[in-house]
Amino acid sequence: MSQTVKKISVTYDAINASNTFTCGDIINGRVTVEIAKDTKIESFRIKFKGKAQVRWTEHDHHGHHHHHHGHAGHHHHGGHTRTYYDKEKYFKLEQFFIREVKGNDICPVLRNAAGEPYCDVVAPGTHVYPFTFQFPQQNLPPSFKGSVGFIAYTLEAKLSRSMRLSSTDKAELKYEPGPDLTIPGLMVPQHGTKDKKMKLFTSGNIAFSVTTERMGFSLGEQMKVVAEVQNNSSRDLKLKYCFYKKTSFFAQNHRKMHTEDILKEEGETVEEKKQQTVTKIVPLSPPLTASVLNCRIIKVEYRIKVYLDVPYSSDPEVKLPIVVLPATSPSGSGKAAQPPAAPSFGFEGGWNPNQPGLNTTPYVSPQPAWNSAIPPAGPQPYGPQPTWPGMLPPNAAPQVWNHAPPPGPQPAWNTMAPGSAPPGTWSGAPQNAPPGGWNNAPLAAPPPAYGALYPTVQDSSETKKSDLL
Repeated sequence: MSQTVKKISVTYDAINASNTFTCGDIINGRVTVEIAKDTKIESFRIKFKGKAQVRWTEHDHHGHHHHHHGHAGHHHHGGHTRTYYDKEKYFKLEQFFIREVKGNDICPVLRNAAGEPYCDVVAPGTHVYPFTFQFPQQNLPPSFKGSVGFIAYTLEAKLSRSMRLSSTDKAELKYEPGPDLTIPGLMVPQHGTKDKKMKLFTSGNIAFSVTTERMGFSLGEQMKVVAEVQNNSSRDLKLKYCFYKKTSFFAQNHRKMHTEDILKEEGETVEEKKQQTVTKIVPLSPPLTASVLNCRIIKVEYRIKVYLDVPYSSDPEVKLPIVVLPATSPSGSGKAAQPPAAPSFGFEGGWNPNQPGLNTTPYVSPQPAWNSAIPPAGPQPYGPQPTWPGMLPPNAAPQVWNHAPPPGPQPAWNTMAPGSAPPGTWSGAPQNAPPGGWNNAPLAAPPPAYGALYPTVQDSSETKKSDLL
């Protein structure tokens, strides 16, 4: 740094114990500048921005026959090193303490405590320039650092003097969004089955199915994985579990991906000719981080893979997607909110799994268990959700989907011809809906299909066992 500007630094105030910010939070900060002698400043600004970026290089050997092992100098002969790069900008906010005057460009500038503009000739000493920004109210992807990419929210100060190098400093903020409850299928149970005929040293067949109570879980929750195994084969088989994280970076139609096992364990043995139901609890606790699904160039996804270890044969396996949502905490408190007590809180509270796509927004009114109105269309406000439908406290009794209607008068919207729905389900399949939908209120437009929201490149890796083991 120059002899005149001895130091420049950006600092900001933490608003909670974890020093994290979420949408709408206010940032109070300051730029501190230490000056050695009187100096004239041309421009001096603070910028707040959010962006994602990926960059990696790959070496390909097209047309390159490896004849040159002896010649280190020919190492890249005939090959190409390609750099893949992309970025996504979320917002950029800029404030000026001192603005370069160009023509009659009168631009708003920040003022000092006395309400006057800052002077562009600065005396020796330490000077403090306070500023305030607010995080946008949109659902931005969380702060993230990966091997070849990042998502970052930064404050950058820049002080420029004529004919000199600029003096700069930056500070990074850690941003954690609220849980995005608009992701399709969050509350839907995940289910997969596999059948396999045995050959070689084992005769008979096996069938197994794996279920999770839903796809979306909050950080800090416990996920229950239920495996039902029908082992009609001639040997005992071991159940195995692998919960893994899959991080993908995208640029210029290329993808770089790596997987990381979070938990890898052997389960119980299912004896020959036996049927068994095995429940495994997977804790979703830190250092686990939330899924990243709303960034175009970086994805962080989770899968649970359950498989049977079959000697001398490919292992039958079931893979289910899991979405890890940020822990719900009221903004600014830094402490995770306790989920409400179990009774106020089951799956019945307004997710109708028979109609995917219609009721995927959380119901807002604290009505009795059967809400009869859909909240207004448009983005739901973030911030603490008073109740979180469907998010079970860790030790609550298991909830039941679509149980029979409660006794007593039925809600107005369940007026279907008798017999048109199977007993014990609400209102049957969507095509039986009365005009205008179940809710006697105009339906919000259904969200775009999952693929339109979160396009993914065809995932060749899913079939390559070596990637995941």
